[in-house]
Amino acid sequence: MKTPHKKTAAKQQTREAVGHHTGSTNIRKKKHTQKKQRGRPASQPRKNIVGCRISHGWKEGDEPITQWKGTVLDQVPINPSLYLVKYDGIDCVYGLELHQDERILKLKILPDKVPFSRVRDVRLANTIIGKAVEHMFEGEHGSKDEWRGMVLAQAPIMKAWFYITYEKDPVLYMYQLLDDYKEGDLRIMPESNEAPPTEREPEGVIDGLIGKHVEYTKEDGSKRTGKVIHQVKAKPSVYFIKFDDDFHIYVYDLVKKTC
Repeated sequence: MKTPHKKTAAKQQTREAVGHHTGSTNIRKKKHTQKKQRGRPASQPRKNIVGCRISHGWKEGDEPITQWKGTVLDQVPINPSLYLVKYDGIDCVYGLELHQDERILKLKILPDKVPFSRVRDVRLANTIIGKAVEHMFEGEHGSKDEWRGMVLAQAPIMKAWFYITYEKDPVLYMYQLLDDYKEGDLRIMPESNEAPPTEREPEGVIDGLIGKHVEYTKEDGSKRTGKVIHQVKAKPSVYFIKFDDDFHIYVYDLVKKTC
């Protein structure tokens, strides 16, 4: 979404839109929870839904059923039941077991075609990937708020969109960043003369972490567990983590810090 979901209030609106779930201290964000579907026979082959538009209901506890539409971006190779989904009007990417989560009701594959979007400036796209950036968001009363983050990759399927994460909110987001750059809302930060830790990849890290289980201790001492599901090509020390109690995809530099 461009505005209104592209500015600071947008992040707050996104948090409110997705409901609530277990908090996570420094990586705290209100959460709309994961989604699942009931029972299709295990022997029945499933259609490849990557690149498809989908819709479904979402029912959790005593909360009313809500309706969701989105685009399936990818299927996670190390956990084929897990899909990455971009929902309409929501800026972050969700990781959901679409065929298994019992909170998902009446999952439908829509006939809608995903609009074809071509990157008009390939050179600029290649320039911003892997870069530290300042992304400008607009508050409710016109104030400006800079969010420091990193452009991770061009998004699959929706090619004019880019994966990005932020220092103060290390969740996987996606925006049309080339438009933001041309409008002056995205600035590439100057590179430090000293090689950052992400460039000094220890031997064995590149191939050794995908599929590994991780544990994160929150400030209150409680723990959450998850799995490393993806490595960022542009920054090999940076990985995506899917926690068991959350549907967001978290982004960490596992060389600089551990969960």
